[in-house]
Amino acid sequence: MNTSTPGSIVLTEVGSKAVVLALDDHQVAALRAANLVTVSPAAGGQWKIKAGRKVGAIRVGNLEVEVTPKVGLANMLFFLGYATNPGFRPEDVAGVPTTGLWPALATSLIRYTRRALASGPLHGYATVDDALPLVRGRIRFGDHAAARPGVPLPVEVRYDDYSNDIPENRLLRTAVQRMLTVPRLRDADQADLTELDARLAGVRVLPQGTPLPVWRPSRLNARYAPALRLSELIVQHCSADPGVGRYAIAAFVVNMEKVFEAFIGVALREALSTCGGHTETPGIWMLDAGQSIRIEPDVLHIIDGRPVAVFDAKYKIEPGAGKPTNPDVYQMLAYCTALNLRSGWILYAQGTEPATTWRVRNTNTTIGYRPLNLRQPPEQLLQDVKHLADLAMREAAVSA
Repeated sequence: MNTSTPGSIVLTEVGSKAVVLALDDHQVAALRAANLVTVSPAAGGQWKIKAGRKVGAIRVGNLEVEVTPKVGLANMLFFLGYATNPGFRPEDVAGVPTTGLWPALATSLIRYTRRALASGPLHGYATVDDALPLVRGRIRFGDHAAARPGVPLPVEVRYDDYSNDIPENRLLRTAVQRMLTVPRLRDADQADLTELDARLAGVRVLPQGTPLPVWRPSRLNARYAPALRLSELIVQHCSADPGVGRYAIAAFVVNMEKVFEAFIGVALREALSTCGGHTETPGIWMLDAGQSIRIEPDVLHIIDGRPVAVFDAKYKIEPGAGKPTNPDVYQMLAYCTALNLRSGWILYAQGTEPATTWRVRNTNTTIGYRPLNLRQPPEQLLQDVKHLADLAMREAAVSA
């Protein structure tokens, strides 16, 4: 355990030793609210900070805490993006710096946003509701009667306006402005972000906590796509509080266990998409004949109303935790029994044992354990998932 004073603290997901330092009540409350690290009392009125399965970074005044992912920043961002949208490609986070989360996000956002705006910001038609001294577009009679009964002007109207204030630009500008609030950015990055923000002048910024604007890939916004995908990650996971309470706060926090499960679910769904049927993530089924005990395997593929393949993802990366455990195997056996399947698959993140298949005594059931190397290039990881999906479907065909 290391004793330190407020400043810059870098921990590693799960495996780092705790750090002990002096904190005031506001800092303790902010760290606990962000839920990035655990904060517990230590001797001498100090506080112990320890990393778990959350990764990210938080700044509370002059205190900065970063928890780095064991899979690397680029892969973490890829898993996040792909779990939300399979159109997210490895090149969307190519060349991400490894000098810290904030610089990595800022550098990537600058690169892709600059490329998106190289030919100028996109323009399009947006629907506007307004009160005007003259009629433009369509009168909103109900709104007008409710807002100013008997008063002719201004008129409540709705019209289409051709401008740069479209969903794509709102997403970009919101991400740029969020990044301008984070710590440890180089002066050059601050200047680049400020210049990009100026190029999007007139575009509305999304308030904290509002839903992401909907955009659909098209020929017109193709050059925006990498910047938009990265912007979605930043807007979804990066929060900024300029000064409520004693300190300014900026945070980017993700739960790697949930990210891994979501990534595996989407990757398997994509890999199984050519096999017919549909994939549920998670799958919902009943264990008992009385329909009172529900089971929820992470991934369940169903054809013609019948389960044909089941998978469960386990994010166990603590030292010595990469081996399959009895409870995990028992759980998969219960799934196979309830689903009437002859095989099921357990996927471990960073598994330490070689791929194994067990035949359960006195049954026709086999349970497969497959470790996944999350540090390898995303393309190879997706190929490994596709290979497992193909293997599962071949075994399903044999046992049908």
